[in-house]
Amino acid sequence: MPALVTELAIETHGLRKQFGDFVAVQGIDLAIPRGSVYGLLGPNGAGKTTTIRMLTTLLKPSGGSARVLGHDLVSEAAQVRAKVAVTGQFASVDEDLTGEENLILIARLLGFSWSAAKARTKQLLAAFDLEEAAKRQARNYSGGMRRRLDIAASLIVTADLLFLDEPTTGLDPHSRNQVWDIVRAIAAEGTTVLLTTQYLEEADRLAERMAVIEHGKVIAEGTSRELKASVGGRALQLRLADAGQRAAAEAILHRVLGNGLVDPQAGDEDDEGLLRAKVARDELAPQALAQLAAANIAIAEFALAQPSLDDVFLAITGKPAEDKSKDGTSAGNGTGKQGEKP
Repeated sequence: MPALVTELAIETHGLRKQFGDFVAVQGIDLAIPRGSVYGLLGPNGAGKTTTIRMLTTLLKPSGGSARVLGHDLVSEAAQVRAKVAVTGQFASVDEDLTGEENLILIARLLGFSWSAAKARTKQLLAAFDLEEAAKRQARNYSGGMRRRLDIAASLIVTADLLFLDEPTTGLDPHSRNQVWDIVRAIAAEGTTVLLTTQYLEEADRLAERMAVIEHGKVIAEGTSRELKASVGGRALQLRLADAGQRAAAEAILHRVLGNGLVDPQAGDEDDEGLLRAKVARDELAPQALAQLAAANIAIAEFALAQPSLDDVFLAITGKPAEDKSKDGTSAGNGTGKQGEKP
């Protein structure tokens, strides 16, 4: 019996983009199944946003080929635009209009009748928990509410493929979790989601598979588990009871574990008592703890865990994950179906 062939939402071969003498994307190969959440990760300047702008027909490729939802990216650009939606890095809503007015306006621009526009707006306000704020001007929304309104605007017409470019940048943890719930719900309805993000935790929580891009090339691809396994070993994380003993603790960990100490993750730089080290073999962890105890170095807490995506980033790219993408302008202030010409 022949094997089932997974239908692809996005398929690229050697996709390139060059600006003058600068090659932003140097031949990217992607195969993204329909109905999945796929993450695109990379340090600043990697080419993530440029790639999205090509896949949404906002930039014409300099070389290679791509098919989006079965349509050729260049010769069938209009058909691609009819089936995709884009939410860029920055909110595209009109601050002077209410949440309800923003959605009705976009629906009308997309060809909805007044009654259909109002009905769709009511559905989206309920789905995105914005009913109580429907009559308030968008300028008075919190960052999380504005982001939810922006994503709702992208979904006036149900898209087969949704591009989310840095969807939670600048949001507080509560608002970020709300957006994550929305992304999960969108994917559960069958929409394919391509996500670029500056938060590795976000990709870990949402993406079924992900690609790491650097210098315009895919340098690693797979599930979160596969990427973590590629780093090898576990990570021993411990917090010293006395941060003043850090130097002595580092010397012991270096002696027992080798060159396994890793740099602090984002947000942990000021925690002098926190240490993380790679553990090649599990039996080395208790040996390290025993050596620390013998040296009268008290440990407040410790954990042995699988490598994080931060560890993967450091191992693959040689640098920690960046906080903000600078690889181009946003993938458009897309509000639903994209009508711009490439």
